[in-house]
Amino acid sequence: RATGFRVLNAGDGAHAHPTQALLDALTLREALGGSLEGRTIAIVGDVAHSRVARSNLHALTRLGARVVLGGPPPWVAGFHAWPGVSVAASLRDALQGADAVMTLRVQLERIGGGIGSLREYTRAWGLDEERMTWARPGAPLLHPGPTNEGIELTAELPASERSLIGRQVTNGVAVRMAVLSLLAA
Repeated sequence: RATGFRVLNAGDGAHAHPTQALLDALTLREALGGSLEGRTIAIVGDVAHSRVARSNLHALTRLGARVVLGGPPPWVAGFHAWPGVSVAASLRDALQGADAVMTLRVQLERIGGGIGSLREYTRAWGLDEERMTWARPGAPLLHPGPTNEGIELTAELPASERSLIGRQVTNGVAVRMAVLSLLAA
C-alpha cells in the first residue's frame, strides 16, 4: 500500500546498508582516480552476516568493478552466482591483483559457526601490512567499522598510509547529508 512517505534504509540486519555502499563507492572512486570500471575489489571476512557486503556487491558490480570475496567457506557460500563476483579459496587468492581491499568486521554477536576459533580466523583471514602486499602496490584498505583490531586486521593498519577508514567516515557524513536532503526535497 502506498503511503506517500519516503523511507531511507539505514541498515537492516544482515540484509542491506545502502548508504554505506554509496560512501564506499565514493571513497573508492576518489582513491582510484574516478571510474571503478574494470577494477578489482577484494572483500574479505564475514560476508554472510554483513549488510555492508551485500550492498557493496550491488553497488560495485553495477559500477563495473569485479568483486572477489574471501572468507571461511560458510561465510562466502552462496555468492558464486552473483554476476561480477568470484569467491577465493584463500586470503592470498582474494588479494591477488586487487586494486582495493575491504575487510569486514567479524560479527561476534551473530557468529554461530564457520570458524574453529577467532585465532584460527585471524591466522587464515586477518590482514596485516605483509598480507596487504599480496594486493596491487598501494592498494587502499577500507573497513566499514567498527573494527575488531587483532582479529580482522592489525591495530596498525587503520593508521597506515593505505587506510581509507578516516575518509570513509568523512564521506559518510557527506553522503548521508545528501541522501537526507534528497528525501526532504
